[in-house]
Amino acid sequence: MNMTAGIESPGLVEVQPARRINGRLTLPGDKSISHRYAMLGALAEGESRFENFSTGADCASTLACLRALGASVRHDDNAVTVSGCAGKLHPPAAPLDCGNSGSTMRMLAGILAAQPFASELAGDESLSRRPMGRILEPLRRMGADIRAAEGDQPPLHITKPAAGLQGITYRLPIPSAQVK
Repeated sequence: MNMTAGIESPGLVEVQPARRINGRLTLPGDKSISHRYAMLGALAEGESRFENFSTGADCASTLACLRALGASVRHDDNAVTVSGCAGKLHPPAAPLDCGNSGSTMRMLAGILAAQPFASELAGDESLSRRPMGRILEPLRRMGADIRAAEGDQPPLHITKPAAGLQGITYRLPIPSAQVK
């Protein structure tokens, strides 16, 4: 047990300067990057293997949605392997459950807006209260056909765009990697 400023602190570890350190440190997988890797892997042709993939619930929601869209997902050791659909995802049999992951919903909405089938993105009670307007506005301006509940809240209903999506110039009112 260490003493800090005369106060006993259980669980506190004091690190002293050392000339060298020997060992191995594995940092937890990055959630933001893991979402994106999985989605890109699902769109790619062939297999993509991602080591140190985030083990969090949000990334698990992304993987479950990608499975429902036809991608194959395997876990082994400290890696996730995604077998992609070569850009041609499959229509889901049921609404895609994003759990509590706003990242899953916002980024998948952009991918699904360009697919030739209808889909629905839903989430838990908390996610269903979060506004999605910051992604809906640019996607709609691109020609996406997306309906949402009152206040631009989930669930999101996405149908095949009549004329496909068109590129736009869009200035983000608030910086957001999810919108990009």
